[in-house]
Amino acid sequence: MTGSAEDRPAGEGTAGDAAGGRTPAGWCSRRGLLAALGAVPLAATAAALTGDGRRRPDGPDPTATPPRYFPDHGSDGHRTLGYDLRLAYDPEDARLKGLARIRGVASARAHGITLDLAGRLAVESARLDGGAAQVRRHGSRLVLSGRRALAEGQTFTAEVRYGGRPAPVNGPFGPIGWDRTGDRYDGTLVASQPLGAPSWFPCNDRPDDKAAYRFAITVPAGHQALANGVPRGRVESSGGTWCWTYDHPWPMASYLAAVYTGRFVTEGDEVTRNAFPEHLAEAARHDLARQPEMMRLFEEAFGTYPFATYGAVVVDADLGAPVENQTLSVFGRNHVDGRRGWETLVAHELAHQWFGNSVGIRDWRHIWLNEGFATYGEWLWSERSGEAPADELARTTRRLLASARQDLLMADPGPRSVFDDRVYTRGACTLHALRLTVGDEDFFKVLRSWHADHRGGVADTPAFLAHVDRITGSTGGSTALRPWLFDRPLPAFPHPPHAP
Repeated sequence: MTGSAEDRPAGEGTAGDAAGGRTPAGWCSRRGLLAALGAVPLAATAAALTGDGRRRPDGPDPTATPPRYFPDHGSDGHRTLGYDLRLAYDPEDARLKGLARIRGVASARAHGITLDLAGRLAVESARLDGGAAQVRRHGSRLVLSGRRALAEGQTFTAEVRYGGRPAPVNGPFGPIGWDRTGDRYDGTLVASQPLGAPSWFPCNDRPDDKAAYRFAITVPAGHQALANGVPRGRVESSGGTWCWTYDHPWPMASYLAAVYTGRFVTEGDEVTRNAFPEHLAEAARHDLARQPEMMRLFEEAFGTYPFATYGAVVVDADLGAPVENQTLSVFGRNHVDGRRGWETLVAHELAHQWFGNSVGIRDWRHIWLNEGFATYGEWLWSERSGEAPADELARTTRRLLASARQDLLMADPGPRSVFDDRVYTRGACTLHALRLTVGDEDFFKVLRSWHADHRGGVADTPAFLAHVDRITGSTGGSTALRPWLFDRPLPAFPHPPHAP
């Protein structure tokens, strides 16, 4: 996900200054995306707040296990193995009917499981391990209790039949989740980062709970349904509906799951598939055309692409920012101009497929591992595409950061600051400091092995520091990183000899 206009460092320009990202300052400022609030669908207005007013020490206690950000979401009572979501959506009355089959493993002995589901979606019935389950609701918390207790380590299957008119859920960053595009086909989109997944299906909504997914989505004939993963075909029924099926066998966090409905032009090959409104087809086709080149660059830099498919969906609505939904990122029509003026965002969301999606984070406090890496992917693409080199972009960005407030702790920014723009730009500068310290050979070895070692899983900042030292064979890399991560004042870049 890209950061908001409100959060960019002081002195940084708006996206309009970028003019296609052809100057260093323009490339760094491409996240000034939020349109006037009334023109943006609610799910896309995840504007981050900065500064939570709390005093924090200059570094987290390395011996303590800090509490999770957003503890009201997610449960530690079970680990999810897979979701089978069978959905039917009627655009005429915006009503969703769903059957969620959830496979999981109990983390401890318990009489039931706890899920997250928005209160506006009513539960019609539920089952746990084949028997009827008692359903209790506490706001957006859904508790299912079975006839027998679950033992620690026991696998189980839960079924929840539910329905209603889904809508964005309110959170600390504004309304997010399932939303309507407002176009003439009554389309829908999902932009859930970080807490919007319960707006449309029952889930264990925490970033470290990753599972396989299967989607079967029924819509009126003539409408399309898109979702994460590999398309498995469309079945037409005599009742005037089409059912679209997708398999996503790779581990995925709930906030990255997505469904889009409406009418699209779909194009691509076995690996890349894009979708966009017909009236935007020519411009979108041009703006997304260099995704295969980006894929080749990132495979060189990060390692083999972790999934079997990738694509971008352009919805017929203005979005505040694109979102890196796994294997199928979403962009607004305002990110398409036919001149590749927003191409840096295309690179950003693709880079997230390695860092943020394949390698997830243990908790939202470690979000720099997502956004700093994806922002550095933008800089690599700038260099490869003949624009400003990464070193120039990093030094320009650092100058901009130096004029901003020096009150952000990268390793623990606080729940209300996870989308502060400095998490993105200082995060990318943190990686550049590592590159300057260890040199290109070891730097890219660190990135490729980081992905290889944690592919499909989750990790955190202490693990990354240990990884850097292990791969480079010294503590020089982690020593260079610590001021960027654990001190509020902005460090200086190390001097050559390892300048790119």
